[in-house]
Amino acid sequence: MSRRRTLSTKKKIALLASAATVAGGGAFVMAATSNAAQSPQTAAQSSVCQGLATALGNNQKFIDGQRAAPDAQSEARIANREAVIAQIKVQQEASGCVVGESAQDSQATQPAQTAPPAQSAPPTQAEDPSQAPPADGGDGGGAGEQVCNGSTVTLSGEGGAPAASSNQFPAGTKLKVTNLDNNQSTTVEVTSVSGSCVLLNNAAFEQVREPGKFLIRRAVIEKVG
Repeated sequence: MSRRRTLSTKKKIALLASAATVAGGGAFVMAATSNAAQSPQTAAQSSVCQGLATALGNNQKFIDGQRAAPDAQSEARIANREAVIAQIKVQQEASGCVVGESAQDSQATQPAQTAPPAQSAPPTQAEDPSQAPPADGGDGGGAGEQVCNGSTVTLSGEGGAPAASSNQFPAGTKLKVTNLDNNQSTTVEVTSVSGSCVLLNNAAFEQVREPGKFLIRRAVIEKVG
């Protein structure tokens, strides 16, 4: 009798320990599931997501413009921009953003944040070397006519050599874009049409971006050729 009771007590202890282990494992699984179920960030919550949403919106706006006034090349342009949008959505998912979130017209909604201060500068800010110094990514060329005042700058998602697209300047125009947050600049040629004043392709954007960001809020854009 004594031996049976002793064994029974040991079994009870083992069962209690097993139950505690299972409960702890269940709590861990529930915590992991809770973390995995967190909602993706929106453009309002993350500057990375805002930059990607702006890029997606600009490409959608370009497609809408091509469909509204098509020409012989519209079909090819639309196919190219749809491929760019697909790539941006991949970047949104990888960055934890809401996939497919678009921010059309965001270029026109943030002028107050992007205009650099004058502070007793010469007639135009672009002529003040302290506002837009040459940088490693640029060609170190002289200042030109400042354009697109108040515009933010993001990427089009297109590949190839450094280049830009614009809805204001024809192909062949040279634009110098300076990121005032890191003093990096690049001079690129406009090669295609977009839905905003200036969009940089991937290679050009890499020359002036801050790590992890897809939007330049404080930019100086100059027409230099």
